[in-house]
Amino acid sequence: MKKIILSVIILIVVSTSLLAQSIEKEAPKGFDVVNPSIPKGKLSYIKYKSTTVGTTRNALVYTPPGYTKNKKYPVLYLLHGIGGDENEWLKGGTPQIILDNLYAEGKIEPMIVVMPNGRAMKEDSNKGNIMAPDKVKAFATFERDLLDDLIPFIEKKYPVLTDREHRAIAGLSMGGGQSLNFGLGNLDMFSYVGGFSSAPNTKQPQELVPNPEETKKKLKVLWISCGDSDGLISFSKRTHDYLFQNNVPHIYYIEPGVHDFKVWKNGLYMFSQFLFKPVDQTSFTKYTVLGTKPETNIRNAEYPQVLPDNRVVFKVKAPDAQKVQIDLGKRYDMVKDIEGFWNVTTDVVNPGFNYYSLVIDGVAVADPASETFYGMSRMASGIEIPHKDGDFYALKNVPSGDIRIKKYFSRGTNSWREMYVYTPPGYDNFTEKYPVLYLLHGGGEDQRGWATQGKTNIILDNLIAKGKAVPMVIAMLDGNVGSGMAGFGENSLKAFENELKRGAIPFIESNYKVKTDAKNRALAGLSMGGLQTLYAGIKNTNMFAYLGVFSSGWWANNTELSDPQYEFMENNVSDINSNLKEFWISMGGNEDIAHDNCEIMMKKFDDMDIHYKYSEYPGGHAWPVWRHDLFEFAQLLFK
Repeated sequence: MKKIILSVIILIVVSTSLLAQSIEKEAPKGFDVVNPSIPKGKLSYIKYKSTTVGTTRNALVYTPPGYTKNKKYPVLYLLHGIGGDENEWLKGGTPQIILDNLYAEGKIEPMIVVMPNGRAMKEDSNKGNIMAPDKVKAFATFERDLLDDLIPFIEKKYPVLTDREHRAIAGLSMGGGQSLNFGLGNLDMFSYVGGFSSAPNTKQPQELVPNPEETKKKLKVLWISCGDSDGLISFSKRTHDYLFQNNVPHIYYIEPGVHDFKVWKNGLYMFSQFLFKPVDQTSFTKYTVLGTKPETNIRNAEYPQVLPDNRVVFKVKAPDAQKVQIDLGKRYDMVKDIEGFWNVTTDVVNPGFNYYSLVIDGVAVADPASETFYGMSRMASGIEIPHKDGDFYALKNVPSGDIRIKKYFSRGTNSWREMYVYTPPGYDNFTEKYPVLYLLHGGGEDQRGWATQGKTNIILDNLIAKGKAVPMVIAMLDGNVGSGMAGFGENSLKAFENELKRGAIPFIESNYKVKTDAKNRALAGLSMGGLQTLYAGIKNTNMFAYLGVFSSGWWANNTELSDPQYEFMENNVSDINSNLKEFWISMGGNEDIAHDNCEIMMKKFDDMDIHYKYSEYPGGHAWPVWRHDLFEFAQLLFK
């Protein structure tokens, strides 16, 4: 029995050691310094016949310490940049020292490393104009030289394992682009692919990974790294963004630096530790030094940064403050460093748009590093966290409509008011009239909400470009009228109905090319705006053929307000059902604060035989849900 237990323990220890280590987030000091007391690998130059180029070509080969022909090894093909050749890694990166040190520490598997000349042409030197068209083209030609000539030569000359699971490719700059192009384009040949500061030769992501499911099945490790101040980082980021959207496991590693060997040596140090051993792909999002700056940062603001696992790094300079916190719904205490910067890394933050505040010595303020948004009844900071389901509100190269900010004098309130108006692509070039969606924000927000936090124009542009939505005008109204509890009381709801009918609609119909009948009008809103839609929409189904209620519902504990609404509906079931083409109710899942009220309300609708459709999208009472609501609801309108 003791022998069995001991065997199990040994098996667990061995299995754990085979996994990629709990790797440091970056190479430690001295990782590239010769250690005279450890075994050394060997560097050798080889010549191979290239049928692709029609000449004999050179490569540099590293064999590991203790290399023997009695053992078979995996192979890493390591590629140089546009100005280099087979010697570039040796001269600038000293890979043999990095690998020797890693072997001595037991952090990598024994492997052969082949450093070829990636410029596949007869005159393949890096002399003269390295940007000459024929020399640039030769980097693409190298794919055939690699696959048809170099790999077969290596596998004949050296004792190597010849299956895809024991073959890797990586490179820097132009070689990084080659590695991504060739590795991802030949998944039957490579299981490990790494691009360090990949250059503009990198193919578009859709070309690199045309079949994400196949890539997920075949690829063990995909590494994409770059310095944060590298002018080529956009090529790495666009690949990462595509992989993220398509759920392809990969490591997106950002570190301080530019386009140089400091970054590339660290890339080799990190990447090599994942090779030819079992890996935990669920841990890939943990490997980075820096995060990505969200789109909500102001120009040139380095922080906050979003890490690949959606934790957020905040850094704020307030040397005289006694206590600084970040409030993201949960408060995080920040820690001050010797330079007066306060730092914290949050837990994982929900994807999509999130409000947040700095709390300095007890006072909640907007972060000067972030764009500000009107929410929570004040100006607050906002941070956009990448969302795998966010493609429908991503900027794309499609015809775009306009957001117009309009002041108007309302007879409903006898005051000047403001609305944001979306007009579809081509609006000014056509005489045709358009249907209108009147779109309402939630409590503590205003007419800016749907335009800024909601990304209404982008959502509609994308839908219209795909033919999924009818071109329409969208009037984003300010629902803050009257009195009552933040717009939720009877008086405020009546005042909003009056403003809608006597102020907003007359202004739109007098100033925009819109249709004026009920079948070409829709009304929708979120939270408080959902109540306004219920109140004004149900009572005026002769004016609106479409109603959308997002994350809202009559309050079950306020029967003084809700009972008259239900009584009106019960007395007008036939008109409501016949007048409304779509009565669409949505909720952000069980975690939506309006969920229970909505469930009770819909049960009453069922009892009255009111016709409606229900949709649910997880995410709670938040803008990612409401963006998705608009995306779904807009596709139902005016058809």
